[in-house]
Amino acid sequence: MRERVIVAGFGGQGVIFLGKLLAQTAMEQGLNVTYFPAYGPEVRGGRANCHVILSSEEIFSPVVASPDSLLVMNQPSWDYYAPRLDDGGLAVVNSSMVRAQPPSRSQSIFHIPATETAAALGEVRAANMVILGAYNHIKKLVPLEALLASLRLALGKRKADLFEVNAQALRKGIELLSG
Repeated sequence: MRERVIVAGFGGQGVIFLGKLLAQTAMEQGLNVTYFPAYGPEVRGGRANCHVILSSEEIFSPVVASPDSLLVMNQPSWDYYAPRLDDGGLAVVNSSMVRAQPPSRSQSIFHIPATETAAALGEVRAANMVILGAYNHIKKLVPLEALLASLRLALGKRKADLFEVNAQALRKGIELLSG
């Protein structure tokens, strides 16, 4: 098993948190993991992305040149990363902010209205969890309960009040795929 993913958007959309949560959960499930975040000096509003690799084998480089999957929160990130998507690759895009067509016929795109869905939950910043819920449901990388446990740990006591809305957002991402 090997999954190479790039998560991209702008600062403030929770791109870095999404990648870190996925990596942490996969590591706790016994997978080998690399997590390589990158963001501009302006952070909020600037370009942000992270490369995450999950594998049952040893990983030799944290850099993802040709991702198996893209999780994209905004249009500039789609425009930049879409040409890199591997043949047969998967993209999960925030359709509230991204208009995307697959670069090739062998690729699959799931359009998830993450920003709208999170806003309906009362916390627009949970759009990243909507995307993660959908992506994890499609790929079946880690059990939902493990993801929720990692989320609770990641938020800690200081942000414990955000757990429920983020857990709802993860579940909504799954529901959006189910109809």
